[in-house]
Amino acid sequence: MSGQRPVATLGRSGVPVTALSFGAAALGNLFAAVTDEAAAASVDAAWDAGMRYFDTAPHYGLGLSERRLGAALRGRDRDAYTLSTKAGRLLEPIRDGRGMQDEGFAVPATHRRVWDFSADGIRRSVEDSLERLGLDRIDVVYLHDPDDHAEQAFREGYPALERLRAEGMVRAIGAGMNQTGMLTRFLRDTDVDAVLCAGRYTLLDQDAARELLPEAAARGKSVVVGGVFNSGLLADPRPGATYDYAAAPLDVLDRALRIKAVAGRHGVPLRAAALSFPFGQSAVASVLVGARSAAEVTDAAAMLATPVPAALWEELRAEGLLAADVPVPVTGVRVQVVGVTGSPTGVPDRSSDVRERSAHVRVRPSNVPDRLAHVPDPPEAGRQGMRRSDSA
Repeated sequence: MSGQRPVATLGRSGVPVTALSFGAAALGNLFAAVTDEAAAASVDAAWDAGMRYFDTAPHYGLGLSERRLGAALRGRDRDAYTLSTKAGRLLEPIRDGRGMQDEGFAVPATHRRVWDFSADGIRRSVEDSLERLGLDRIDVVYLHDPDDHAEQAFREGYPALERLRAEGMVRAIGAGMNQTGMLTRFLRDTDVDAVLCAGRYTLLDQDAARELLPEAAARGKSVVVGGVFNSGLLADPRPGATYDYAAAPLDVLDRALRIKAVAGRHGVPLRAAALSFPFGQSAVASVLVGARSAAEVTDAAAMLATPVPAALWEELRAEGLLAADVPVPVTGVRVQVVGVTGSPTGVPDRSSDVRERSAHVRVRPSNVPDRLAHVPDPPEAGRQGMRRSDSA
C-alpha cells in the first residue's frame, strides 16, 4: 500500500486495511438506482477521506457493483489500496431476461444467481469477478453467506480458496455472513485470515462478543465488522426505521432511542458512537460502511472522527444499555481520518496491550454535513431477499 500507513493487517496475511472501509453494495443499486456519476463520486470521496479498503460482491446488483467499483479504482495505484470480493453465487445469463430482479437490487434481470461453493465454482467466481472489475488482482475473497451450504463450503469451497491463496491469485481469504456461529467455526477449523461479520456487533447486538471475537483474538485472526447501523435503526431511530431489514420491533426501537438520548447528552451523534463502538475489540481490523453518495461517505468519515468520551460508555452501562464486560474504545489515542489531502485513515497503535481503541480522531475538512443521508428503507418485497445480502 504505497504511500499509505497501514492501519491493521488481516490476520497474519500482511494485507492492510484502513479503519473505515467502503462497502460497495449501494453501487449495485441496493434498494434504489444510483447513477454511474454518483457511484464514481462515492468512491472518489472515500479515497479523499483516506479509505483504502473497498469491498464488493457479484451478488450486489448482478455484478454492477463490481463493474462500477473497478472502473472507479482503475486509474489508481494498485498497490495503494486493498480490494475484496466474495464467492458462492455464480451469475448465469438469462436468455431474453425481462423485468427487474427481486433480491433488493434495482437492476434488470439479465442474470440469475446460482449457489455454488464447489471448488470449480469458487475458482470460476473469482475469475469472473476479475473480468468484471477489470483489475489485475483481488486481494481478499470471502465465501459469501454459506449458511445453507455448510457442507460444500467447508469440504470444497474453503480448500479452493486456500489453493488460490497458495497460488498467489489472492492474498487473504475468509467468509462473510450475518451470523456468528459458522464464522466462529471458520476461525476454529480453517486457516482463514479474516471473517466479515455483518450486524452482529453493534450497539444493539453484541452476539459476536460471545465466541467469535474472543476466538479471533486468541488465534491472531481479524474481524471486519459490517452493518454497524443494523440496516438503519442506529443511523436514525424513529418509527418505521428498519432493524435487520424489517420494521424495528418497538422494544428495539425504544432501546435505540435511549442510546441516542445518552449520546446526545454527551454531544455525540448516535452514528458516531455506533461507528466507534466496534473498535473496543482488538480483533476488529476495520468497520465497513456502505454509502450511495459522496455526502454519505464524508459523513461517515466525520462521524468516525468525532471524539466519544468515556463518560458516554459509562452512562450506557449505568442505564443498562451496555453490559459491564463489553470492551469499549479508550479515549486519548489519536487516529487520523483525512479529508482531501490523500493521507491515510488510521487506527491506534496496536502495540498497546489494551483491548480498546480510540474514539478520538481528527478529520479534515470540517465542513461536513451533520446528518447522514440515508439509504432508503427496503421495500417490503425486497426485505426477505436481503436477509443475507449485508455481509458487506
